[in-house]
Amino acid sequence: MSENWSKRTQAVHGGIRRSQYNEVSEAIFLTQGFVYDTAEQAEARFIECGPDEFIYARYGNPTVSMFEQRIAALEGGEDAFATASGMAAVNGALTAMLRAGDHVVSAKALFGSCLYILENILTRFGVEVTFVDGTDLEQWKAAIRPDTKAVFFESMSNPTLEVIDIAGVADLAHAVGAVVIVDNVFSTPVFSKAIEQGADVVVYSATKHIDGQGRALGGVIIGTRDFIRGTVEPYLKHTGGALSPFNAWIMLKGLETMALRVNAQAETAQKLAEALEGHPALERIMYPGLKTHAQNGLVRTQLGGKGGTVLSLDIRGGKAAAFAFLNAMTVPVISNNLGDAKSIATHPATTTHQRLSDAQREELGITPGLIRFSVGLEDADDLIKDVKNALEVSQA
Repeated sequence: MSENWSKRTQAVHGGIRRSQYNEVSEAIFLTQGFVYDTAEQAEARFIECGPDEFIYARYGNPTVSMFEQRIAALEGGEDAFATASGMAAVNGALTAMLRAGDHVVSAKALFGSCLYILENILTRFGVEVTFVDGTDLEQWKAAIRPDTKAVFFESMSNPTLEVIDIAGVADLAHAVGAVVIVDNVFSTPVFSKAIEQGADVVVYSATKHIDGQGRALGGVIIGTRDFIRGTVEPYLKHTGGALSPFNAWIMLKGLETMALRVNAQAETAQKLAEALEGHPALERIMYPGLKTHAQNGLVRTQLGGKGGTVLSLDIRGGKAAAFAFLNAMTVPVISNNLGDAKSIATHPATTTHQRLSDAQREELGITPGLIRFSVGLEDADDLIKDVKNALEVSQA
Protein backbone atom coordinates (compact mmCIF):
# COMPACT_ATOMS: atom_id res chain seq x y z
CA MET A 1 0.00 0.00 0.00
CA SER A 2 1.17 3.58 0.57
CA GLU A 3 4.28 2.64 2.55
CA ASN A 4 5.60 0.86 -0.57
CA TRP A 5 5.00 3.76 -2.93
CA SER A 6 7.90 5.56 -4.58
CA LYS A 7 8.65 9.20 -3.76
CA ARG A 8 6.86 10.48 -6.87
CA THR A 9 3.69 8.59 -5.95
CA GLN A 10 3.87 9.68 -2.30
CA ALA A 11 4.22 13.28 -3.45
CA VAL A 12 0.89 13.04 -5.29
CA HIS A 13 -1.21 10.81 -3.03
CA GLY A 14 0.35 10.75 0.44
CA GLY A 15 -1.75 11.89 3.40
CA ILE A 16 -5.00 12.33 1.45
CA ARG A 17 -8.10 12.92 3.57
CA ARG A 18 -11.30 13.66 1.70
CA SER A 19 -14.44 15.36 2.94
CA GLN A 20 -17.96 13.98 2.49
CA TYR A 21 -17.89 15.44 -1.04
CA ASN A 22 -15.02 13.17 -2.13
CA GLU A 23 -13.17 15.95 -3.96
CA VAL A 24 -10.18 15.23 -6.26
CA SER A 25 -8.08 18.23 -5.27
CA GLU A 26 -7.44 18.55 -1.54
CA ALA A 27 -9.88 20.78 0.29
CA ILE A 28 -8.77 23.98 1.99
CA PHE A 29 -10.17 24.02 5.52
CA LEU A 30 -9.83 27.76 5.99
CA THR A 31 -10.96 27.89 9.59
CA GLN A 32 -9.31 28.92 12.83
CA GLY A 33 -11.51 26.78 15.06
CA PHE A 34 -13.79 23.74 15.17
CA VAL A 35 -17.28 23.11 16.57
CA TYR A 36 -18.12 20.41 19.12
CA ASP A 37 -21.44 18.59 19.23
CA THR A 38 -21.58 18.76 23.03
CA ALA A 39 -19.72 20.26 25.95
CA GLU A 40 -18.65 16.74 26.88
CA GLN A 41 -17.07 16.26 23.45
CA ALA A 42 -15.13 19.52 23.81
CA GLU A 43 -13.87 18.43 27.21
CA ALA A 44 -12.82 15.03 25.88
CA ARG A 45 -10.97 16.52 22.92
CA PHE A 46 -8.92 18.81 25.15
CA ILE A 47 -7.94 15.80 27.24
CA GLU A 48 -6.94 13.70 24.21
CA CYS A 49 -7.26 14.70 20.57
CA GLY A 50 -7.72 11.79 18.15
CA PRO A 51 -5.88 11.43 14.82
CA ASP A 52 -8.74 12.96 12.84
CA GLU A 53 -9.88 15.49 15.43
CA PHE A 54 -8.92 19.15 15.70
CA ILE A 55 -9.19 21.91 18.29
CA TYR A 56 -7.65 25.10 16.92
CA ALA A 57 -5.66 25.99 13.79
CA ARG A 58 -2.57 26.80 15.85
CA TYR A 59 -2.64 23.17 17.06
CA GLY A 60 -3.62 21.49 13.79
CA ASN A 61 -5.89 21.65 10.75
CA PRO A 62 -7.06 19.03 8.20
CA THR A 63 -5.29 20.70 5.25
CA VAL A 64 -2.12 21.24 7.24
CA SER A 65 -2.29 17.66 8.46
CA MET A 66 -2.43 16.39 4.87
CA PHE A 67 0.74 18.29 4.07
CA GLU A 68 2.45 17.00 7.21
CA GLN A 69 1.56 13.40 6.48
CA ARG A 70 2.56 13.64 2.83
CA ILE A 71 5.97 15.20 3.44
CA ALA A 72 6.70 12.79 6.30
CA ALA A 73 5.93 9.81 4.06
CA LEU A 74 7.99 11.31 1.25
CA GLU A 75 10.99 11.86 3.52
CA GLY A 76 10.72 8.51 5.31
CA GLY A 77 9.87 10.02 8.69
CA GLU A 78 7.14 8.97 11.09
CA ASP A 79 5.54 12.40 11.50
CA ALA A 80 5.93 16.09 10.73
CA PHE A 81 4.91 19.51 12.04
CA ALA A 82 4.35 22.30 9.51
CA THR A 83 5.46 25.82 10.38
CA ALA A 84 4.90 29.36 9.16
CA SER A 85 8.33 29.55 7.49
CA GLY A 86 11.57 27.66 7.07
CA MET A 87 13.20 29.66 9.84
CA ALA A 88 10.28 28.88 12.17
CA ALA A 89 11.08 25.23 11.47
CA VAL A 90 14.80 25.64 12.24
CA ASN A 91 14.07 27.61 15.39
CA GLY A 92 11.35 25.19 16.47
CA ALA A 93 13.44 22.07 15.94
CA LEU A 94 16.32 23.48 18.00
CA THR A 95 14.56 25.50 20.68
CA ALA A 96 11.91 22.89 21.44
CA MET A 97 14.54 20.39 22.63
CA LEU A 98 17.25 22.60 24.17
CA ARG A 99 17.61 24.26 27.54
CA ALA A 100 20.27 26.17 29.47
CA GLY A 101 23.44 24.15 29.89
CA ASP A 102 22.96 22.01 26.77
CA HIS A 103 25.74 21.70 24.20
CA VAL A 104 25.27 21.86 20.42
CA VAL A 105 27.83 21.28 17.68
CA SER A 106 27.09 22.97 14.37
CA ALA A 107 28.69 23.39 11.00
CA LYS A 108 29.83 26.99 10.59
CA ALA A 109 28.78 27.30 6.94
CA LEU A 110 25.13 28.24 7.37
CA PHE A 111 22.46 30.60 6.09
CA GLY A 112 22.67 33.92 7.92
CA SER A 113 19.42 33.48 9.86
CA CYS A 114 20.45 29.98 10.98
CA LEU A 115 23.69 31.45 12.28
CA TYR A 116 21.71 34.11 14.14
CA ILE A 117 19.64 31.48 15.94
CA LEU A 118 22.72 29.53 16.99
CA GLU A 119 25.01 32.47 17.79
CA ASN A 120 22.55 34.91 19.32
CA ILE A 121 19.31 33.27 20.40
CA LEU A 122 20.41 29.90 21.79
CA THR A 123 23.48 31.30 23.52
CA ARG A 124 21.34 34.09 25.05
CA PHE A 125 19.44 31.39 26.91
CA GLY A 126 22.49 29.49 28.10
CA VAL A 127 23.03 26.94 25.33
CA GLU A 128 26.69 26.35 24.45
CA VAL A 129 27.39 26.17 20.71
CA THR A 130 30.61 24.91 19.09
CA PHE A 131 31.17 25.56 15.38
CA VAL A 132 33.21 23.27 13.11
CA ASP A 133 34.15 22.88 9.47
CA GLY A 134 31.23 20.69 8.46
CA THR A 135 33.17 18.80 5.80
CA ASP A 136 35.86 17.67 8.26
CA LEU A 137 34.76 14.61 10.25
CA GLU A 138 37.80 14.96 12.50
CA GLN A 139 36.56 18.36 13.65
CA TRP A 140 33.14 16.87 14.40
CA LYS A 141 34.80 14.07 16.33
CA ALA A 142 36.86 16.52 18.38
CA ALA A 143 33.92 18.83 19.12
CA ILE A 144 31.23 16.29 20.02
CA ARG A 145 31.28 15.58 23.76
CA PRO A 146 29.57 13.02 25.98
CA ASP A 147 27.12 15.74 27.01
CA THR A 148 26.41 17.04 23.48
CA LYS A 149 22.64 17.25 23.07
CA ALA A 150 22.38 17.91 19.32
CA VAL A 151 24.31 18.50 16.12
CA PHE A 152 23.04 20.78 13.37
CA PHE A 153 24.12 21.35 9.79
CA GLU A 154 22.93 22.11 6.29
CA SER A 155 23.41 18.96 4.23
CA MET A 156 24.46 21.27 1.39
CA SER A 157 25.62 24.65 2.65
CA ASN A 158 24.29 28.04 1.64
CA PRO A 159 25.81 29.60 -0.49
CA THR A 160 29.17 27.79 -0.93
CA LEU A 161 27.57 24.38 -1.59
CA GLU A 162 29.73 22.25 0.67
CA VAL A 163 28.23 18.77 1.06
CA ILE A 164 28.34 17.23 4.53
CA ASP A 165 28.59 13.50 5.16
CA ILE A 166 25.27 12.81 6.92
CA ALA A 167 26.07 9.20 7.81
CA GLY A 168 29.55 10.09 9.06
CA VAL A 169 28.36 12.89 11.34
CA ALA A 170 25.37 10.85 12.50
CA ASP A 171 27.60 7.95 13.59
CA LEU A 172 29.67 10.30 15.74
CA ALA A 173 26.62 12.04 17.22
CA HIS A 174 24.67 8.88 17.94
CA ALA A 175 27.66 7.41 19.78
CA VAL A 176 26.98 9.96 22.55
CA GLY A 177 23.20 10.00 22.19
CA ALA A 178 23.02 13.37 20.41
CA VAL A 179 20.14 14.24 18.08
CA VAL A 180 21.10 14.87 14.44
CA ILE A 181 19.18 17.84 12.97
CA VAL A 182 19.66 18.46 9.24
CA ASP A 183 18.55 21.50 7.25
CA ASN A 184 17.97 19.76 3.93
CA VAL A 185 16.79 22.59 1.68
CA PHE A 186 19.52 22.49 -0.97
CA SER A 187 19.53 18.69 -1.14
CA THR A 188 15.73 18.70 -1.68
CA PRO A 189 13.25 15.97 -0.75
CA VAL A 190 13.70 14.60 -4.28
CA PHE A 191 17.39 13.71 -4.07
CA SER A 192 18.03 13.29 -0.36
CA LYS A 193 17.56 10.25 1.87
CA ALA A 194 18.69 12.03 5.00
CA ILE A 195 16.69 10.00 7.53
CA GLU A 196 17.80 6.75 5.93
CA GLN A 197 21.39 8.02 6.16
CA GLY A 198 21.17 8.81 9.88
CA ALA A 199 19.39 12.13 10.39
CA ASP A 200 16.94 12.11 13.31
CA VAL A 201 15.25 15.37 12.37
CA VAL A 202 14.99 16.94 8.91
CA VAL A 203 14.01 20.57 8.39
CA TYR A 204 12.80 22.18 5.17
CA SER A 205 11.90 25.65 4.08
CA ALA A 206 8.83 24.69 2.05
CA THR A 207 9.08 28.18 0.54
CA LYS A 208 11.80 26.80 -1.72
CA HIS A 209 11.45 23.68 -3.90
CA ILE A 210 8.27 22.39 -2.25
CA ASP A 211 6.23 25.42 -3.31
CA GLY A 212 8.77 26.13 -6.02
CA GLN A 213 6.82 28.94 -7.60
CA GLY A 214 7.42 31.91 -5.32
CA ARG A 215 3.92 32.03 -3.84
CA ALA A 216 4.00 31.41 -0.12
CA LEU A 217 6.10 30.97 3.01
CA GLY A 218 6.19 27.66 4.84
CA GLY A 219 8.39 25.22 6.68
CA VAL A 220 8.28 21.73 8.12
CA ILE A 221 10.04 19.61 10.74
CA ILE A 222 10.15 15.84 10.12
CA GLY A 223 11.17 13.16 12.61
CA THR A 224 9.94 10.40 14.88
CA ARG A 225 6.40 10.60 16.19
CA ASP A 226 7.70 10.94 19.74
CA PHE A 227 9.91 13.91 18.80
CA ILE A 228 7.28 15.66 16.68
CA ARG A 229 4.30 15.20 18.99
CA GLY A 230 6.14 15.02 22.31
CA THR A 231 8.77 17.76 21.85
CA VAL A 232 8.03 19.94 18.82
CA GLU A 233 4.23 20.20 18.94
CA PRO A 234 3.94 21.42 22.56
CA TYR A 235 6.49 24.15 21.87
CA LEU A 236 5.13 25.32 18.52
CA LYS A 237 1.43 25.18 19.31
CA HIS A 238 1.97 27.45 22.32
CA THR A 239 4.45 29.83 20.64
CA GLY A 240 2.37 30.24 17.47
CA GLY A 241 4.55 29.14 14.58
CA ALA A 242 1.78 27.25 12.74
CA LEU A 243 1.39 27.09 8.97
CA SER A 244 -1.79 28.61 7.54
CA PRO A 245 -4.25 26.19 5.86
CA PHE A 246 -4.09 28.14 2.60
CA ASN A 247 -0.30 27.95 2.49
CA ALA A 248 -0.48 24.25 3.35
CA TRP A 249 -2.74 23.75 0.34
CA ILE A 250 -0.22 25.56 -1.86
CA MET A 251 2.53 23.25 -0.55
CA LEU A 252 0.39 20.17 -1.26
CA LYS A 253 -0.05 21.34 -4.85
CA GLY A 254 3.68 22.04 -5.07
CA LEU A 255 4.56 18.53 -3.93
CA GLU A 256 2.62 17.06 -6.85
CA THR A 257 5.02 18.53 -9.41
CA MET A 258 8.16 18.84 -7.28
CA ALA A 259 10.04 15.84 -8.69
CA LEU A 260 9.43 16.96 -12.27
CA ARG A 261 10.56 20.50 -11.52
CA VAL A 262 13.59 19.65 -9.38
CA ASN A 263 14.92 17.02 -11.79
CA ALA A 264 14.58 19.44 -14.70
CA GLN A 265 16.26 22.23 -12.72
CA ALA A 266 19.14 19.98 -11.66
CA GLU A 267 19.65 18.84 -15.24
CA THR A 268 19.87 22.45 -16.41
CA ALA A 269 22.14 23.37 -13.47
CA GLN A 270 24.53 20.59 -14.50
CA LYS A 271 24.59 21.83 -18.11
CA LEU A 272 25.12 25.43 -17.00
CA ALA A 273 27.94 24.48 -14.62
CA GLU A 274 29.70 22.43 -17.27
CA ALA A 275 29.33 25.25 -19.81
CA LEU A 276 30.85 27.78 -17.39
CA GLU A 277 33.64 25.67 -15.91
CA GLY A 278 36.97 27.30 -16.69
CA HIS A 279 35.39 30.56 -17.92
CA PRO A 280 38.00 33.35 -17.75
CA ALA A 281 35.62 35.71 -15.92
CA LEU A 282 35.33 33.29 -12.99
CA GLU A 283 37.70 32.85 -10.08
CA ARG A 284 35.87 29.59 -9.34
CA ILE A 285 32.59 27.83 -9.90
CA MET A 286 30.92 25.79 -7.17
CA TYR A 287 28.50 23.07 -8.17
CA PRO A 288 28.39 19.69 -6.41
CA GLY A 289 27.59 17.89 -9.66
CA LEU A 290 30.95 18.82 -11.19
CA LYS A 291 33.71 16.21 -10.93
CA THR A 292 36.03 18.97 -9.73
CA HIS A 293 33.86 19.68 -6.67
CA ALA A 294 35.59 18.65 -3.45
CA GLN A 295 32.67 16.48 -2.32
CA ASN A 296 31.60 15.12 -5.71
CA GLY A 297 32.25 11.55 -4.54
CA LEU A 298 29.93 12.11 -1.58
CA VAL A 299 27.32 13.57 -3.93
CA ARG A 300 27.33 10.29 -5.82
CA THR A 301 26.73 8.18 -2.73
CA GLN A 302 24.53 10.55 -0.72
CA LEU A 303 22.47 12.24 -3.43
CA GLY A 304 22.54 9.71 -6.24
CA GLY A 305 24.94 11.87 -8.24
CA LYS A 306 22.54 14.82 -8.43
CA GLY A 307 24.22 18.15 -7.76
CA GLY A 308 21.05 20.07 -6.95
CA THR A 309 19.48 23.18 -8.43
CA VAL A 310 21.92 25.85 -7.23
CA LEU A 311 25.42 26.83 -8.31
CA SER A 312 27.67 29.62 -7.08
CA LEU A 313 29.90 31.76 -9.27
CA ASP A 314 32.85 33.75 -7.94
CA ILE A 315 33.31 36.54 -10.47
CA ARG A 316 36.67 38.19 -11.06
CA GLY A 317 36.62 41.85 -10.06
CA GLY A 318 34.75 41.64 -6.76
CA LYS A 319 31.55 43.45 -5.91
CA ALA A 320 31.62 45.85 -8.88
CA ALA A 321 31.95 42.97 -11.35
CA ALA A 322 29.30 40.93 -9.52
CA PHE A 323 26.84 43.83 -9.66
CA ALA A 324 27.60 44.41 -13.35
CA PHE A 325 26.91 40.71 -13.96
CA LEU A 326 23.60 40.84 -12.10
CA ASN A 327 22.46 43.97 -13.90
CA ALA A 328 23.37 42.59 -17.32
CA MET A 329 21.29 39.42 -17.14
CA THR A 330 17.93 39.40 -18.91
CA VAL A 331 16.48 35.96 -18.07
CA PRO A 332 17.13 35.43 -14.32
CA VAL A 333 15.70 37.81 -11.75
CA ILE A 334 17.61 39.39 -8.88
CA SER A 335 16.08 38.22 -5.63
CA ASN A 336 17.00 36.30 -2.47
CA ASN A 337 14.84 33.19 -2.78
CA LEU A 338 15.86 29.89 -4.40
CA GLY A 339 14.32 26.68 -5.69
CA ASP A 340 11.89 28.70 -7.81
CA ALA A 341 10.53 28.05 -11.31
CA LYS A 342 12.29 31.29 -12.29
CA SER A 343 16.08 31.45 -12.20
CA ILE A 344 17.20 33.73 -9.37
CA ALA A 345 20.58 35.35 -8.80
CA THR A 346 21.66 36.61 -5.38
CA HIS A 347 24.70 38.51 -4.08
CA PRO A 348 25.07 36.92 -0.60
CA ALA A 349 27.68 39.34 0.75
CA THR A 350 25.25 42.26 0.53
CA THR A 351 21.97 40.41 1.15
CA THR A 352 21.50 37.01 2.80
CA HIS A 353 24.87 37.05 4.61
CA GLN A 354 25.40 40.80 4.97
CA ARG A 355 25.11 40.72 8.79
CA LEU A 356 28.26 38.61 9.05
CA SER A 357 31.56 40.33 9.69
CA ASP A 358 34.13 40.60 6.90
CA ALA A 359 36.23 38.01 8.72
CA GLN A 360 33.29 35.57 8.95
CA ARG A 361 32.47 35.94 5.27
CA GLU A 362 36.10 35.44 4.35
CA GLU A 363 36.31 32.29 6.49
CA LEU A 364 33.17 30.89 4.85
CA GLY A 365 34.34 31.75 1.34
CA ILE A 366 31.64 34.36 0.74
CA THR A 367 33.68 36.76 -1.34
CA PRO A 368 32.58 40.15 -2.75
CA GLY A 369 32.38 38.53 -6.19
CA LEU A 370 30.22 35.55 -5.18
CA ILE A 371 26.85 35.05 -6.87
CA ARG A 372 24.40 32.34 -5.76
CA PHE A 373 22.50 31.20 -8.83
CA SER A 374 19.29 29.22 -8.37
CA VAL A 375 18.41 27.53 -11.65
CA GLY A 376 14.78 27.64 -12.76
CA LEU A 377 12.76 25.98 -15.48
CA GLU A 378 13.87 28.11 -18.41
CA ASP A 379 15.53 26.60 -21.47
CA ALA A 380 19.12 25.64 -20.70
CA ASP A 381 20.52 27.20 -23.88
CA ASP A 382 18.80 30.51 -23.12
CA LEU A 383 20.32 30.55 -19.62
CA ILE A 384 23.80 29.62 -20.82
CA LYS A 385 23.76 32.33 -23.49
CA ASP A 386 22.46 34.96 -21.07
CA VAL A 387 24.93 34.12 -18.28
CA LYS A 388 27.92 34.06 -20.65
CA ASN A 389 26.91 37.46 -22.04
CA ALA A 390 26.56 38.87 -18.50
CA LEU A 391 30.00 37.50 -17.59
CA GLU A 392 31.51 39.33 -20.56
CA VAL A 393 29.83 42.55 -19.45
CA SER A 394 31.16 42.05 -15.91
CA GLN A 395 34.75 42.16 -17.18
CA ALA A 396 34.35 45.16 -19.48
